[in-house]
Amino acid sequence: MDITHFRKEYTKSGLKREDLNNSPFLQFNNWFEQAQHAQVSEPNAMSIATVNEKGEPSVRTVLLKIFDDNGFVFFTNYNSAKAQDIEQNNSVALLFAWLDLERQIRISGKAEKISQAESFAYFTSRPEGSQLGAWISPQSKIIESRDFLKQKLAEMKSKFSSGKIPLPSAWGGYRIIPEKFEFWQGRSSRLHDRFVYQKEGENWNINRLAP
Repeated sequence: MDITHFRKEYTKSGLKREDLNNSPFLQFNNWFEQAQHAQVSEPNAMSIATVNEKGEPSVRTVLLKIFDDNGFVFFTNYNSAKAQDIEQNNSVALLFAWLDLERQIRISGKAEKISQAESFAYFTSRPEGSQLGAWISPQSKIIESRDFLKQKLAEMKSKFSSGKIPLPSAWGGYRIIPEKFEFWQGRSSRLHDRFVYQKEGENWNINRLAP
């Protein structure tokens, strides 16, 4: 299929150095709030790229659940493919693609596990179905059918029917500690505005990149 005719001019906004906050975390917060206000679908959806021990890259979409000056947190099964990649190589990259706003944010840094207490605090805030799902799914492993999951769900419902659902030992969060941010704003004629924040000691250097 030839789709070379697909073409769109980006004309919604522009980005200047004076528009940027000196803190990339505050700049992210500003854009995130604007994405919420614009009713972007799932603004906390982010793609995370990892590399396994063979040097093979992999990317998937997860949900950002916590962000602050310490980093960006998502939750997963610690036996999943992404978690195994991180154990081998904790360098990762994130991408937020807010196409309705003609914006992207790229973040690269190091991933580390958060504390069990932090994971437990988030786990207990989840709906019961999501808590049970963390127990029943051998994430990234081959299963015979969906019936396997239904059977495991019934077993877990019975097992935890008379009390609170505990935190699975193989489930929790990762915090991405950023080393670089890029804020990308689409512009006409493909002359996009791109600004990169690069960590230098305790400071962040900001530079414009060619589109």
